[in-house]
Amino acid sequence: MASDLRLKEQLPALTDKIVATYHEIGTINHLGHCPLPRYDVVIDCIADLKEILYPGYRRREKLHIGNVTYHVGDLIDSLHDKLTTQIARAFRHMAGASDECDRNSNHVDDEEDYEAKGQAAAIAFLEHLPKLREILALDVQAAYDGDPACSNLDEVIFCYPGLTAITIHRLAHVLYQLDVPYIPRMMAEYAHMRTGIDIHPGARIGKYFFIDHGTGVVIGQTCDIGDHVKIYQGVTLGALSFKTDDSGELLRGDEVKRHPTLGDNVVIYANATVLGGKTDIGHDSVIGSSVWLTRSVVPHTTVVLETPNLNIRAEVPDELKAEANYHI
Repeated sequence: MASDLRLKEQLPALTDKIVATYHEIGTINHLGHCPLPRYDVVIDCIADLKEILYPGYRRREKLHIGNVTYHVGDLIDSLHDKLTTQIARAFRHMAGASDECDRNSNHVDDEEDYEAKGQAAAIAFLEHLPKLREILALDVQAAYDGDPACSNLDEVIFCYPGLTAITIHRLAHVLYQLDVPYIPRMMAEYAHMRTGIDIHPGARIGKYFFIDHGTGVVIGQTCDIGDHVKIYQGVTLGALSFKTDDSGELLRGDEVKRHPTLGDNVVIYANATVLGGKTDIGHDSVIGSSVWLTRSVVPHTTVVLETPNLNIRAEVPDELKAEANYHI
């Protein structure tokens, strides 16, 4: 059936209706002249950073000690430029400079040099990469040591979503500590989308960390996690409640601790939920599957859910009951 061109004539009027909502609902559109951080560029930066952290495993082949310096230098130079621009945009928008640009497209906010501020943060971030490689090498080893199904370290780097999530988290956490707005959360949500593992960039996670399987893991903003910790799929380290100020507004950010603290050598099994900023899981403790825990436990504690009774009820036809070999 041929299309009706008369119906298409309605589209300009529909366009006008949509644009009218941009005036009426101004909270979910950004139409100023100060650009925001670009999601595609941030994701591209993540790919470049993973190429530096795990050289030879990603895009570039035939790397060796003779040519790796040139390759990494090229990536660092590119990252410096991209991160400087994106971080500067984030700082400018957070500071409200975009409002100035909205009012006058020719206006340039001269009160602060956001480009210089972005460059300083980018350099400070890149300076952390050598140390991050040391920490991530321990995370890779933790995955290998903690999973008998793993054949070697290469398999961890190629295949394990937990390593992808913790790699991006450790990068995002550095930017978070540098007070860079937006971009750490953009990185965290990209990791969440890729792996099903949701780690807020503010969470502090120690060395030799392993998330096994990973899907459905949630780690909140003010979590503190010690060294040699292992958690399984479906684990939630969340908030028990949200404090408010005198006017009833939520207290935001990391000024109020809302999420648990895990000591060294803690293991938390699948689908366990641990909630609350005052909940402290002592070192060398084990939290069993499907446990719901909202209070602290001392070191060397095992918390398990008592096994429920398993009831099997079957409607059995008479002809089956007559068979001598019938059983449940």
